[in-house]
Amino acid sequence: MRANPIPGPYNYNSSAFIKIQRHYLAPTPQPVNSPVTEISLIVKSRSKVPLAAIISGSVALLVVFILSAICIVISRKKKKKKEREDDEEYFKQVLGMPRKFSYEDLRIATDDFRVKLGEGGFGSVFKGILEDDTKIAVKQLEKIGQGMKEFLAEVETIGNIHHFNLVQLIGFCAERSHRLLVYEYMSNGSLDHWIFSENKNQVLNWQTRKKIILDIAKGLAYLHEECRQRIVHLDIKPQNILLDDSFSAKVSDFGLSKLMDRDQSQVQTTMRGTPGYLAPEWRQLRITLKVDIYSFGIVVLEIVCGRKNLDRSRSEPSKHLLRLLQEKAEENRLIDIIDVSSADMQLHREEAMKMIKLAAWCLQDDHTRRPLMSMVMKVLEGAMEVEPEISYRFSNAMAHNSTTSADFHILSDPPQASVLSAPR
Repeated sequence: MRANPIPGPYNYNSSAFIKIQRHYLAPTPQPVNSPVTEISLIVKSRSKVPLAAIISGSVALLVVFILSAICIVISRKKKKKKEREDDEEYFKQVLGMPRKFSYEDLRIATDDFRVKLGEGGFGSVFKGILEDDTKIAVKQLEKIGQGMKEFLAEVETIGNIHHFNLVQLIGFCAERSHRLLVYEYMSNGSLDHWIFSENKNQVLNWQTRKKIILDIAKGLAYLHEECRQRIVHLDIKPQNILLDDSFSAKVSDFGLSKLMDRDQSQVQTTMRGTPGYLAPEWRQLRITLKVDIYSFGIVVLEIVCGRKNLDRSRSEPSKHLLRLLQEKAEENRLIDIIDVSSADMQLHREEAMKMIKLAAWCLQDDHTRRPLMSMVMKVLEGAMEVEPEISYRFSNAMAHNSTTSADFHILSDPPQASVLSAPR
């Protein structure tokens, strides 16, 4: 840059130059994570990483994945094994537990479950023979939602019940998904085959029927009043009363039973049992021991009358046994409903009518007016009389009078091995 000459008397002819430094503007750097930079790095990276290295990395990841999966499987197997060992340890620690069978043992004993004795709500029952020639009845449970410990706890409870009038639990099987119960074999089968049979050779005489009723009462009295924890059976019916070779009766099938502490007067539970044997209080789902008393009353009626509580093969007036009982009581003609197929029953009509009155006492709508089973036993043994002021007006009989009743389908269906809810 040239400067202008300085004015004045002196005349100089010279020039000066001044150097000024200019600022250099560098290009703006791209952000490290900008798309351009990333693409550039990827391109450079791919250009430098060989194909073999990429394959090696993929294989390594696959190996890690497989090893992780194997570790998970092994861990789960160890956990299941430990649970089985814990269950075995629990089983060993409980005194008085029934015998434990393997599934293979019971498959062989039943000849691959060949002879079916019956079928219920939770499975089928098969005849079997053990190596020592002991005859058994094997119940194969199918519709249960219990875990191993819950199942073993139930087995422990049933296994510790010992009474002549309760079917004995010999053993059980709890192997993988298999749950089986092994009971003593009862040669004469269930009571329903005898009291509902049309075979003239299977008609029971009065003394046998009276003994069966007393046996049932003894078994229920033990469950209700003598066990450490009281047990409500909840499914008393002829199909669950088994007979041995001398026609001694034993209560069986505790699949629906409910435990009650001795200080409990009632318990809340979901509806369970068999239609035709359900007490009226089931509508409120709060029950007492007296629901078994009610079912017992129905069974006594069926034994004395030789017919089902609901028999659709009969004419409308006599189709429902409870309604017939109500009508005959009003007419003072209880004698009319005694089993007419047995001449021996007709010879003991007076005793049979007393038994019908006992049944009616057990069927009172107000459960507080029903007797305890120990009182029933006293009546049966002649040490006590039936309560004289009993009502023959039964709400369940009234339900049969109208198909519009909300309870009709629950209370009047034919007796069958049905389950209205899950156990316990």
